[in-house]
Amino acid sequence: MIRPKFLLVCLDLFLIYVSFHSANLIRFGSWDGDFRSPAAIRFILLICFLMPFTYFFELYERRNFYEKKFLYSRVLATALFSFLSMSVLFFIFLNIQFGRGHLFIILTIFALLQYGSRSVISHFSGASQFASKILIIGCGALAQRIYDIIPEDHNSHSYTRFVSCTEQNPIVDPDLIVGNIHDIDRLINEQRPTKLVTALSERRGNLPLREFMHSKLRGIDIVDATTFFEQMTGCLLVENMQPSEFVYTDRFKMTSFMRSYKRLYDLLFSSLGLALTLPFFPLIALLVKLDSPGSIFFRQLRVGEGETEFYVYKFRTMTQNAEAATGAVWAEKDDPRVTRMGKFMRKTRIDEIPQLYNVLIGDMSFIGPRPERMTFVNRLKDMIPFYSTRHFVKPGVTGWAQVRYPYGASDEDALEKLRYDLFYIKNYSIFLDFKIIIETIRVVVTGFGGR
Repeated sequence: MIRPKFLLVCLDLFLIYVSFHSANLIRFGSWDGDFRSPAAIRFILLICFLMPFTYFFELYERRNFYEKKFLYSRVLATALFSFLSMSVLFFIFLNIQFGRGHLFIILTIFALLQYGSRSVISHFSGASQFASKILIIGCGALAQRIYDIIPEDHNSHSYTRFVSCTEQNPIVDPDLIVGNIHDIDRLINEQRPTKLVTALSERRGNLPLREFMHSKLRGIDIVDATTFFEQMTGCLLVENMQPSEFVYTDRFKMTSFMRSYKRLYDLLFSSLGLALTLPFFPLIALLVKLDSPGSIFFRQLRVGEGETEFYVYKFRTMTQNAEAATGAVWAEKDDPRVTRMGKFMRKTRIDEIPQLYNVLIGDMSFIGPRPERMTFVNRLKDMIPFYSTRHFVKPGVTGWAQVRYPYGASDEDALEKLRYDLFYIKNYSIFLDFKIIIETIRVVVTGFGGR
């Protein structure tokens, strides 16, 4: 299935191409730019800077197209940050720089085209052909959970309705129930949904498979609640999953080839990261010592792959012996044990840098579930289904849960993080790892989730 974000990426590539050639037409009177080096390098650099900044400023999220002020500011920020970044690069490498004013013309044209194209998309996406029409089969707690994750749609033709399957009192809003499952064929003809979501705790004998088959053949998308939840949120509905969903699937497996190339880029990233950050270690150590008495580094036993323990290393962010009186407890918001320097390091993730050593020696991976302490793990295994599954891969310095969910500081947060960890394990790919790296950069810049 071709996703809208993929189409937007293709659109931006085309806009960069048009902007590059249009600037040549304005500057040199010729549409056909010279694509021999260094012109080809300049064009590739435009892609390498404009595309990540477009992603960074959330211009591939269609929900952001409807707020014109937000759209304008983000398009402007994309062009401005690209201009500043490329100007620094061209100052270092003089032989590949654009002519005077040439880069400014390209980015101005691109910004206008990007703003205009997304405004057009937001205008025409209100047509009935692009409406999201969803029927949820079920009226219980699971159906309500599915209803809650469906984002607000600006299309006036969109709707979400429920189809009752039992005589019991519904949990969902009764005004949104359009009929009973026995009349599903008539309801489909009347409502003309684009998607059916089956949200039943017990499906045997409750689903009219014949009518569903006919609907499928007519082009209606039919998915179960757990699949729909995964598609919409990027995490798994753990409490409604069955062991068979782990077994009878081609996902949830890490082949030898996957482990090999994951270890290869772990070595690459950890070596590069340590080489770039080691010169700053003395300065960080000095600031830690000046801020509060105690050691510079902090080490703690955490649970890794196969539930084996290892020592994780960090810069100290709390007062010395912070848990001497309380024992192992979750970190709180505005935790009084965190030092002034520690607050800054946690927000910027500087305290995590020494974990690159853990990656280098193989205790951790660059990307994976965050390692927890055995005290918490033993308790969470008894409370949360499939919790031990996260220990079938190496823990990571960053991960899908870290970039999608704020800092976890409770058992409830541990469940939410597990949803994302299992999504990562299920859908592991090098492309997902690359997305997490880009998201991590955004998280570090914005301070999302630090505590």
